[in-house]
Amino acid sequence: MPKRSADVVCALAIGGLDPGGGAGLLADVRGFAAAGAFGCAVATLLTVQSTRGLVSVRPLAARGVRDAAREVLEGQRVGAIKVGALGSRANVAAVAKLLREHPTIPSVVDTPMLPTRGRASLLDASAVAVLKRELLPAATLVTVNALEAETLASMRVATTRDARRAAKALVAGGARAVLVKAGHLRGAAAVDVLAVGDELFEIGAPRLDIEPVHGAGCTLAALVAGRLAVAPKSSLVDAVRWAKGRHHEALAHALDVGGSLRVLTFAGRRTTRSVVVR
Repeated sequence: MPKRSADVVCALAIGGLDPGGGAGLLADVRGFAAAGAFGCAVATLLTVQSTRGLVSVRPLAARGVRDAAREVLEGQRVGAIKVGALGSRANVAAVAKLLREHPTIPSVVDTPMLPTRGRASLLDASAVAVLKRELLPAATLVTVNALEAETLASMRVATTRDARRAAKALVAGGARAVLVKAGHLRGAAAVDVLAVGDELFEIGAPRLDIEPVHGAGCTLAALVAGRLAVAPKSSLVDAVRWAKGRHHEALAHALDVGGSLRVLTFAGRRTTRSVVVR
């Protein structure tokens, strides 16, 4: 009799397909693998893009997104869900409903609206209100960069102090937990601000002097989701801290695969750079 392999937990990514591989679903699956989870993916939109930037976006039908995700959730051992670019208002509403249907599965919602480089939008303007009202409250964790925090919290976010205010405002607006990422903030340290209910945590690492990177936000959110899937007894703070360390190491070794933006991988890497939680 063949030996039965150990059970493996899945993490499900719901987001956009980047044919260049730097961001979106392909970045998510790499992040899941780095955490030890088996990656599954449902496409919400197709893009024309590469490491030169985003050219165009075509959202897919919400019904197909819903049906594909439900099949994976019903047929496989999904330990966490990561949500990325959704494109349309209908997709936002459909994914919010999916998360409400599976309240025991932790979910990490990243909220990309504009790409690192390029003019096409990853989220229709009419969808922002639905995102705030329906999707953010359904997530275990919402991750935003400074520009997204400004849009969602209606305030300027340029410093760590601003990030604290924005994180608190988004939690007050209905989100259960919010991570405001430090990539666009000022300062010698990259200090992410995590609000969990009434508690605030700062998770920092030395700011790196590196070339522009593609898909960094997708990857961080996927690392958190992957960690929550494989270590379900971990606290959210511990999962974010672990993800920050792995992400920081990947940033320090970002790859040049052509084009003007570098990409993140984890092959042969182990976290050596420290992060600080306070």
